[in-house]
Amino acid sequence: MVDLPSAGAGIRTAGVHEDARVIGERLRQIDGPVAVISHSYSGLPVTQEAGEHPNVTRLVYIAAYLPDEGQSMYDLHGIPVPDDLSGNFPLIDNPRVSLYGDLPDDEAEHAVGELVEQSRRSFAERVTGAAWKTIPTTYILCEKDHAIPPSLQETMSARAANVERLSSNHSPFLSAPGDVATLLEKILS
Repeated sequence: MVDLPSAGAGIRTAGVHEDARVIGERLRQIDGPVAVISHSYSGLPVTQEAGEHPNVTRLVYIAAYLPDEGQSMYDLHGIPVPDDLSGNFPLIDNPRVSLYGDLPDDEAEHAVGELVEQSRRSFAERVTGAAWKTIPTTYILCEKDHAIPPSLQETMSARAANVERLSSNHSPFLSAPGDVATLLEKILS
């Protein structure tokens, strides 16, 4: 796991490219073949950076943004990029439902309490590389996701070599960890 400079307490100014550099630093510390698993926003900086590392042999996107070159999160949602990119993007409305709708209340409450804001810039910056074009990629589509609509996941997942599906909300690694582990074992074997 990598802490991204675009997310955290206080006003954040980093964007996709700074996040990608941090991911790249971590990848350079790992010997041997590496599978990179991204979730949600992290798909953007992973797409940007992973192609620069010859030890990355597999990409797995779990309900993650999978952009093409020249796309940002705003672009993928068909939202105009705002003129002012300063400050943080506010947390989504009702994260309990959007992100953790299939978790028990106590677990969802804990997960919501762990959320932090992220810079507006990170959602607006466009990627300039697309690692999925050169690295085998699997997309795990979460069919009951309320954060990244399944229809958008369908569009993005068409870029992946393989698509798997889970009948889950946005965070299956919390709500169905056994299913995710079984699926990852299948993908990575």
